[in-house]
Amino acid sequence: MSDHDHVQVLLGKRIRDLRKAKGYSQEYLAEISGFHYTYIGGLERAQKNITLANLIKIACALDVGVYDLFAYNKLSSSVDKKSSDIEKIIEVLIKLPNKDVRKIKDFVYGMFEDKI
Repeated sequence: MSDHDHVQVLLGKRIRDLRKAKGYSQEYLAEISGFHYTYIGGLERAQKNITLANLIKIACALDVGVYDLFAYNKLSSSVDKKSSDIEKIIEVLIKLPNKDVRKIKDFVYGMFEDKI
């Protein structure tokens, strides 16, 4: 993946994250920014290039500065992976009987008591 493609993917993810944080659907963001919802989807999936003028429209619709659209960081991918790992652990725990969940809780607390 080229640097250009990587930035485009990060920008798309950032637009999606900001949109979702506002509770906006793609359709609503498109409506208030003057675009078709398929354009917003294309941006979020890094399938569309965007002009500066359109970046400004989207930033205004999201009530953020243009610079906020580029305020992604490497932590977000590690947080996403951590969240995914936690979700997988929860899926396993839900399937276990209560007594086993308590044993695991006690084990984890004992193992990491100095960090909790």
